[in-house]
Amino acid sequence: MKKVLVINPGSTSTKVAYYEDKEERLNKNVFHETSELSKFATIADQYDYRLNLIQSFLDEEGIDYTQIDAAVGRGGALPPVDAGAYMVNEQMIDWLVNKTKTHHASNLGAMLANGFKQTSSKDCIAMIYDPITVDQFHELSRVSGLKGVKRTSIGHALNMRAIALKTAEDIQKPYEEANIIVAHLGSGSTISAHENGRMVDYSLDDEGPFSVERTGSLSLKEFIPFCYEMTKEEITAWTRKEGGMISYLGTNSGIEVENRIEQGDEEARLIFEAMAYQVAKGIGELATVLKGNVDAIVITGGLAYSDRLVNWIKDRVSFIAPVSSVPGEFEMEALRNGALRVLSGEEAANEFK
Repeated sequence: MKKVLVINPGSTSTKVAYYEDKEERLNKNVFHETSELSKFATIADQYDYRLNLIQSFLDEEGIDYTQIDAAVGRGGALPPVDAGAYMVNEQMIDWLVNKTKTHHASNLGAMLANGFKQTSSKDCIAMIYDPITVDQFHELSRVSGLKGVKRTSIGHALNMRAIALKTAEDIQKPYEEANIIVAHLGSGSTISAHENGRMVDYSLDDEGPFSVERTGSLSLKEFIPFCYEMTKEEITAWTRKEGGMISYLGTNSGIEVENRIEQGDEEARLIFEAMAYQVAKGIGELATVLKGNVDAIVITGGLAYSDRLVNWIKDRVSFIAPVSSVPGEFEMEALRNGALRVLSGEEAANEFK
């Protein structure tokens, strides 16, 4: 029996799960007081605080983290890497602490996994799996349309690959031989094309459909004037936290929007359907990347709980391939499965360089 601890840090909480083989023994969101986090100058400075808080929580729950076989954390903002498992090493931690330009709580995943490795009395491994910078783009995918501006591969790689692997299993086709489109719909939305087991292109959250909080692609000639009226920080917040559905309807709650539609709010219906319309366009765009040879289309993420939204998308893309929905996100299970594959020898872990 393999004991696996999974750690997924977020901006105000850390998701923690403990598994014995695939059996879940504990799954909890450990919340962090904003007043406490505000004491730290950087994300990396939160390490000891979060580690001690998680250890105290596990002690209260009776989980002996000194006996784990693997501690696996969410992968943070590393340089572009291939998909799969990576053992935590000094170079990885140095990059996440001192070199990355993207300072996000996910950067703590590798550090916290390493911290639990150091407390284990067993031959424990510390690793990450499918970090947000997984890059399997081919060269055509990288051309943006403006020299000097390169398209980059960054998105919900962990959940999208997990869903694509599950879908390939469901359609009884090896992932390495399948062509699958996965639409992850949440506060930010990313759509990915999986061709023969590789994510060869994305519709990224800043260039594809608008989502709950992000604008997606915009008409540049209409948008450029705002860049001279606002600061870089204001523009970034406007497009990534205050755009999309919340800019039109004043809420980031899909449930609230559904209720407003039920009560006859035509503006809510228009915006919600427009979001589905743009997601369908993004799926159709990536179908051309796969030359129309698509085995399956999957809709996942928090918004996939909305049957209304999913059905609007299905109406427009079901001619391409069978469409299914897998609501929510499966990051914890994906991290666990990656660790179990490494522990069993089914998959070899990479060395970060």
